[in-house]
Amino acid sequence: MSKKTFEDVINEKGRLIYTNVGDSMYPLIKPRDLLVIEKPEFPLKKYDVPLYKRDSGQYVLHRIVKIKNGEYLICGDNRFSFEHGITDKHIIGVLTGIIRDGKTINLNTRKYRIYCASLRQRRLILHIRYKFNV
Repeated sequence: MSKKTFEDVINEKGRLIYTNVGDSMYPLIKPRDLLVIEKPEFPLKKYDVPLYKRDSGQYVLHRIVKIKNGEYLICGDNRFSFEHGITDKHIIGVLTGIIRDGKTINLNTRKYRIYCASLRQRRLILHIRYKFNV
């Protein structure tokens, strides 16, 4: 029996819950957080966090920082380089919740919106730290 893909689970159940690996979305998402991904409602918006599949087949969960001409400019919260060329055909689902230590983090709060607004400055700091090995 073949292993189900993320797409299969979302298409069958309407949502996918899986354990985070990696640090590209830190500090919002921490190692071993449970991520709740649901079917996307298009059009996606700035600051949405889609799960998408690169042309290489790699799954990625990063934030939309800009939308232009039907393409998403995407970047992890803990990264400073942007990914271009992601379109609706790449999108599998959208992050709707984070479960940490048994508690659900709500992504529809004022605190979360303030966090999103601070990301530009965070990326600038990350870039400077990388460039000067600080």
